[in-house]
Amino acid sequence: MHATLPLIEDTDFPAIRRRRIETLQVNLGYKCNQSCVHCHVNAGPNRTEMMNRDTAFEVIDFLKAASIRTLDITGGAPELNPQFRMLVMAARNLGVHVMDRCNLTVLEQPGQEDLARFLADHEVEMVASLPCYLEENVDRQRGKGVFEASIRCLQTLNRFGYGRSGSGLTLNLVYNPQGPVLPPAQDRLEQDYQRQLNERFGIVFNRLFVLTNMPIQRFGSMLISKGQFEPYMDLLKHAYQPQTLESVMCRTLLSVDWRGYAYDCDFNQMLGLPLAWKGRPRVHLRELIGKNLGGNPIVVKDHCYGCTAGQGSSCGGALAA
Repeated sequence: MHATLPLIEDTDFPAIRRRRIETLQVNLGYKCNQSCVHCHVNAGPNRTEMMNRDTAFEVIDFLKAASIRTLDITGGAPELNPQFRMLVMAARNLGVHVMDRCNLTVLEQPGQEDLARFLADHEVEMVASLPCYLEENVDRQRGKGVFEASIRCLQTLNRFGYGRSGSGLTLNLVYNPQGPVLPPAQDRLEQDYQRQLNERFGIVFNRLFVLTNMPIQRFGSMLISKGQFEPYMDLLKHAYQPQTLESVMCRTLLSVDWRGYAYDCDFNQMLGLPLAWKGRPRVHLRELIGKNLGGNPIVVKDHCYGCTAGQGSSCGGALAA
């Protein structure tokens, strides 16, 4: 796979600093039952990196000490990690809001037959990836049969109350473009998703998040192979919107990898760009317990234009109208 870091190292992206941490985003490992073209984690069925129990308990200790509001659990398919359910229950017992970034089809994996009920019982917010409402586009990006399985899993979540008014169970979907283009306007595409999924399959959901594909890992390597890396970076830079800097996710989010090391965001984690902390080459979450990271400089490179282009992009979707 082509390395993208050397191509984004020299940057003119503005210097920014973080505020108080509100969200701890934890990557439980890179094992996944899918291998998606746009995946910035390069996750797949053959990955073996998985967070162990000791590190999961350190995550819980940090949640307590920092009074974190939201635990954002990601992967890979985080539900495949044996620590996933323990971590969810511990966080909920602390009163922490929990988000699960789910690829949907994991609900049909062996041993996950009760996963939907578990998630509903613990009021976990679901952030489910569905890159299009058309079967051909989804299967091209994620593999044959993935769209059909995703629809079944969304219907299962709906049966448990997810996405339904008054249930208190939030179901948000995630859209990624099919290629090296910016995502369309989030509100307009959300209306299309709601109409298509409801009319064709009876599916309801709360919000649609549109995410810009980041020029790193699997997607970045594909761009290099096709000679599209530089044009895509030019697209991101020319679409830069400075007002999005105020609400980029790295200002209030701390990312943690499967070993417990800290980063400014999930994208920096995948590039091996650790949190800047007292000149250390990298810092473990346990060393940050009780520390104030407010005002700490955020490590930026050219890929950061992906979060600030057009309407902006974050783990919570668009940043601006």
